[in-house]
Amino acid sequence: MNKADWRWLYKSKHKFMDAKQIGLEEKQIRPVVDQLNELLANYHIHYQKLRGCHWNVKGRSFFTLHAKFEELYNDAINSIDELAERILTLGKAPLSTYKEYIETSRLKEIPTVGVEDMQLVQAILDDFATLIELEREIMESTSESGDDGTNDLINRFIQFQEKNTWMLRSFAGKK
Repeated sequence: MNKADWRWLYKSKHKFMDAKQIGLEEKQIRPVVDQLNELLANYHIHYQKLRGCHWNVKGRSFFTLHAKFEELYNDAINSIDELAERILTLGKAPLSTYKEYIETSRLKEIPTVGVEDMQLVQAILDDFATLIELEREIMESTSESGDDGTNDLINRFIQFQEKNTWMLRSFAGKK
């Protein structure tokens, strides 16, 4: 592709559909879509971290955490798909490269090889705290824009993460 083809592809990829088709105002949902893409990037980093935790957990908690990390990464991959589809529903293309995810994400990659099991749990708890913070920011935006569909989606994510934060904190003996 030449430069002009790339510019056309970029513009068409980032062009919004007519938001009125789904009862929303384009100018109001534009910030929501940007926030959703940021959340999508964070979920990708979180997902890969969970995979690493699942593969590399060792110690007495192996069987418990191996299964829990698998449950969490399966949920994360489903959430990633739902986020990407919501972004498409709102008329924009989702981020789709690891370069974009790493540049956009507030979450950071961590090594998981040779890391103690409770350190892995803490890393996931830290991710949940960041994801919940991002999701609460999105909930404020969706409330202002009247985007109930995105609001419902994000609310489900928060509920899942809050419950699993409680469970992991209890498992780790934290208050």
